[in-house]
Amino acid sequence: MTAPDIRPSPIAGTWYPENPKILAASIDKFLAEVKLPKLSGQVIAVIAPHAGHRYSGAVAAHAFATLHGLAPDLAAVISPFHNYSPHPLLTTKHQAYATPLGELEVDRSALAELQSQLPLPITPMANDREHSLEIELPFLQRIFKNKFKLLPIMLRAQEDSIAKQLGEALAHTLQHKNAILIASTDLSHFYDQRTASTYDQEMLKRFEAFDPASIFEAEQTGKGFACGHAAVAAVMWAAQALGANKVQVLKHATSGDVTGDYSSVVGYGAAVILKQ
Repeated sequence: MTAPDIRPSPIAGTWYPENPKILAASIDKFLAEVKLPKLSGQVIAVIAPHAGHRYSGAVAAHAFATLHGLAPDLAAVISPFHNYSPHPLLTTKHQAYATPLGELEVDRSALAELQSQLPLPITPMANDREHSLEIELPFLQRIFKNKFKLLPIMLRAQEDSIAKQLGEALAHTLQHKNAILIASTDLSHFYDQRTASTYDQEMLKRFEAFDPASIFEAEQTGKGFACGHAAVAAVMWAAQALGANKVQVLKHATSGDVTGDYSSVVGYGAAVILKQ
């Protein structure tokens, strides 16, 4: 029997702890410190930040804490792709992702089904260095007690038309599956704390309005920023098609709240998408 082809982690030991015990304990601590408001409805999707756990882990935990008690068979993680690629949509070429907490198998049949719904190719990539998708995986590994598979999609394309096509295809693929959607994004980058908060509150307001098109409008007019705005919009379009009708923002903070340096910060937000 041949060994499975595993994507090795390029960020364990830098973006988050490499030691499995330390990693598990740090995630469990983030989750234990979350105080969620009362949520009504079924959780269809979450929006979480993707900086190093030290910076955004406490915010991300608010999104993942809403998944307590769920046991999905499939987690679809939709992230931006921060490096150059000529391809609009990317996925891993490997059979599984490795983190210090174990391996997560990629659901090849779900990926094929998603591809069958899309006019654009989803291009497989070996040994990608994208952090924004992987950074969410240890949270999923700690929050879900059951074995689940992964549907990983990275968006290099930032056009609303492509995000909408992806969202509709995701909804079609997931509609009869026990699945959860995760959108990965940070907010504004490298403004002072006050300016960052203004931009971030505007973008989070767009999230709560549950109007994916308005997210692109904010980005294009410079009213608010999110590096994963297309990933968030795709997940919103998918969630709407799956019956979701409410987005609730759970937490906002910046890197300055961790480092104490408020002169140049990165914004982080966590939200949940519900079907009430």
